[in-house]
Amino acid sequence: MALGPAHLNIKALDASAVGRFWAEALGWSAYSAGVSTYVGPAGGLVWPDPVVVGIDVVPVPEPKTATKNRVHLDLATTSAAHQAELIARLKDGGARPVDVGQGGDVPWTVLADPEGNEFCVLEPREIHRDTGPIAVMVVDCADPRAMARFWGEALDWTLHEVTDEHALFRSPKGVGPYLEFLRTPGARTVPDRIHLDLLPYPGDDKEAEVSRLRALGATDLDLGQGDVPWTCLTDPEGHEFCVLAPS
Repeated sequence: MALGPAHLNIKALDASAVGRFWAEALGWSAYSAGVSTYVGPAGGLVWPDPVVVGIDVVPVPEPKTATKNRVHLDLATTSAAHQAELIARLKDGGARPVDVGQGGDVPWTVLADPEGNEFCVLEPREIHRDTGPIAVMVVDCADPRAMARFWGEALDWTLHEVTDEHALFRSPKGVGPYLEFLRTPGARTVPDRIHLDLLPYPGDDKEAEVSRLRALGATDLDLGQGDVPWTCLTDPEGHEFCVLAPS
């Protein structure tokens, strides 16, 4: 048994506006999915997508605080000209430059979406040539090796590299974005604004998967969600995530 990332969940005051921003940023489409806005490849909604990890923007009443998110996206580019064009287009769409301590001599650009969620536009990298518009889903953590142990058991994704500085996963199909746990100083002080939603594979039992995750070190999380078909958990470092029910 194992789970796969279904999408990245982003909380927003204006889910429609943030969804439209990310659809434009990624060259995808925004789909109305009840109260949330789902962002996925153009050409008709397919969920779960067999290749990409989509974005589900969920409305909440609380704005983002000034605290840097523990989860962010790195966007891929194919050339210096593409990187410059994408940055300009994103700024026209409401993104703004932000300083997260990156310094002034890095080859990537750090921006924030219209509600302040940080992301990076990377310079062209050979490793990202076939990821699609999202190169990496980055999770700040204290101990990448511990995260590799937990998430290596939780997911069916392949661990490509683990060091004291980072752990890098990707789908066993060798397509789509990477998932990186990056050693980052600083303790978590607020609830996660962005988190992963995981999905059991067809034929697998959700409750059995949740029990397996608890045995690995996951902890139940009460966000006031009430009686819902998904289960909210945290990993051993307190990163929030949800296990969805197969539809």
